[in-house]
Amino acid sequence: MNSQLKYRHELKYHMNHHQYQIIKQQLKHLLMLDKYAGSTGDYHIRSLYFDDIENKALHEKLGGVRDRVKYRIRIYNRSDKVIHLEKKIKFNDYVSKVKEPLTREMYEAIMAGDYEVLNNPSKPLLLEMYYRMKNQLLKPKVIVDYVREAYIHPAGNVRITFDKRLQTGLNQVDIFDPNLCTINAFDEDFMVFEVKYDEYIPEYIRALVQTNGLVRQSNSKYVTCRKLLKFNSWEDQ
Repeated sequence: MNSQLKYRHELKYHMNHHQYQIIKQQLKHLLMLDKYAGSTGDYHIRSLYFDDIENKALHEKLGGVRDRVKYRIRIYNRSDKVIHLEKKIKFNDYVSKVKEPLTREMYEAIMAGDYEVLNNPSKPLLLEMYYRMKNQLLKPKVIVDYVREAYIHPAGNVRITFDKRLQTGLNQVDIFDPNLCTINAFDEDFMVFEVKYDEYIPEYIRALVQTNGLVRQSNSKYVTCRKLLKFNSWEDQ
């Protein structure tokens, strides 16, 4: 564990629509809606995940490797106003994240194979991505697309999210493609429920999870979408 990073607990569950309605009704009186929520109470997230020529990130996740990292480019509400390159770091049940902003021009250059836009010694994450793309053949693998409804509470810095309508790009990796074709990753009745917190989680939130029959899940949204696109063209290159 890198002591210079801030790590948080991250617990993941799958839930059906009935469980969602019950937990949402209980949560909305106890927690605050996330500040990024739009008029509908949620917002759209689209991420482009990268992996190397050996699909290390995928195999380490499936193999239960305790310490691992994933790289992704993420946008919100299909807009290029905010584009982040992110490195997600996993250490057992703890997670941390490092990110750097990208411009639309930088994104387009990366997608065109011009990695020199990342060759910036003053930005460690960009430089790390540059070396991995040049030396480990890190490249785009899959789009992960969903709608997030999020709630927060200052006690324990708790953040609870319902990730709905999980989809993946059908053999496509351009997150700004207006004609992007997507397929559902789950039955429409299912969604991903995540609980993140710092040192502790309030007992009433823990009890809420335990009393609604939720079962911890190990597969990430990334793995779920990669499995759906097992034979996509990017993986054959």
